[in-house]
Amino acid sequence: MSVTGLVLILYMLGLLGVGMWASRRAATQEDFLLGGRSLGPVVAGLAYAASTSSAWVLLGFTGFVATVGVSALWMVPGILAGYAAVWLWMGPFLQRTSRERGFLTALDFVAADTGTAARPIKLIAAAMIVFCFSFYIAAQFQGAGAALAEAFPIDERTAVIVGAGIILLYTLLGGFWAVSITDTLQGLSILLIAVTMPAAAFIVAGGVSGIGAAIASQSPAFAAPLGVHAGWSAFGFVVGIAAIGSGALGQPHLLTWIMAVKDDAARRQGAAVAIAWGALVYAGMSVIALSARALAEPGASLGETIVFDMAGRVLPGVFPALVSAAILSAIMSTVDAQLLVASATASHDLGVARIAPGREVLVTRVAILALCGLAVALTLYLPSSIFSRVLFAWTALGAAFGPTIVARVSGRRPHGAAILAAMTCGFGVAVLFNQFLPSGPGAWRERILPWVVGLAIVFIFSKAAGRAGDGRPLAAGAKQEVIGA
Repeated sequence: MSVTGLVLILYMLGLLGVGMWASRRAATQEDFLLGGRSLGPVVAGLAYAASTSSAWVLLGFTGFVATVGVSALWMVPGILAGYAAVWLWMGPFLQRTSRERGFLTALDFVAADTGTAARPIKLIAAAMIVFCFSFYIAAQFQGAGAALAEAFPIDERTAVIVGAGIILLYTLLGGFWAVSITDTLQGLSILLIAVTMPAAAFIVAGGVSGIGAAIASQSPAFAAPLGVHAGWSAFGFVVGIAAIGSGALGQPHLLTWIMAVKDDAARRQGAAVAIAWGALVYAGMSVIALSARALAEPGASLGETIVFDMAGRVLPGVFPALVSAAILSAIMSTVDAQLLVASATASHDLGVARIAPGREVLVTRVAILALCGLAVALTLYLPSSIFSRVLFAWTALGAAFGPTIVARVSGRRPHGAAILAAMTCGFGVAVLFNQFLPSGPGAWRERILPWVVGLAIVFIFSKAAGRAGDGRPLAAGAKQEVIGA
């Protein structure tokens, strides 16, 4: 057995161990979906960061920078600004309101105080989440399968099923606690790669002078801060690529980390952890991407596997195997959180759990199993790249839910019909531009216009409100009872 294979086996056994430990802490649906609202700052911050970036930064972002050049780096300040907005601006209101009113999911927050419109809001929102997450998770399973197929003598189809099975088992066992702990470990492993590997790549590529000369020898657009753009086109490109970070304000699987943090001090500290992680990781992966371009033959095509290639080239001994294991863990850290949120949408938001009173955790686990099976089928029969699929799902979900959440945090109380219209229009406009008028990651229309439409609707058709969570009674049915084994 290869060293990579041994490392992966030990890692997967560790994941299952975490799941078994966490299963003892998932007695109620609140425990299973939000970890009992008791996460500390390090766990919450690292788990949030790993879930939001993970395979996106290790594979997708790195390949994008190596292909596009220096102009791709405008994405980084936008992403970090998104982190800060979620934790420091939206965070206090979201955390307090979800705790006071017993909200378990981001959709509880979106649909609050909408009366009879709450049910259709959750139905449409659930369809959007399941649709986007199914393709998002499928892309991640494809990456996990490729990593396992490289480490073991199995075909990629079998590898996809094995990788999905491991993720499924520890998510089923421990729910949010298992996801939180494993994502924290995975966040640390990603950070280790982003701190150590760039230093080795930087030296091998010849340092500042070597990388600078190599970049200068590429096409003028590769080295130019604005790429091929000039004038208003350059402005639109910068705004469009930086606006990718705005998607963080509407991601259901990311907002749950804020809802699960134990108190306000932990939230502030968690913000520092998440933002520092993002700055270090994105900077490190940018160095790897530019070093890879410097070491490549002129005009060579570099894709989403350059981290694997660079690890074998610049790291000695068993370290490339450790990098492979860390990349697989990064893929898993995105999938597990999304599986949990998508299953919560089915079991809690759609009320499927009501078919078995007292067995809500069991119903949630069945929903996870069904969604995992759907994602595996999509992986095997509709393979997709990580970068493009993740970017689409990120943009569409952000445009669907972000405007309503921003309006609520800003002190507005949108009407139910306005929320429905904002969700469908924001999502629809994002899909329209992605499918019929695509123009790449710098497409300002795809990033900005869905938000403009959604924000206009919810702000025009809303009224000023106090803090929706202040002084209001706990939402009906929000108290959690211990569920029997």
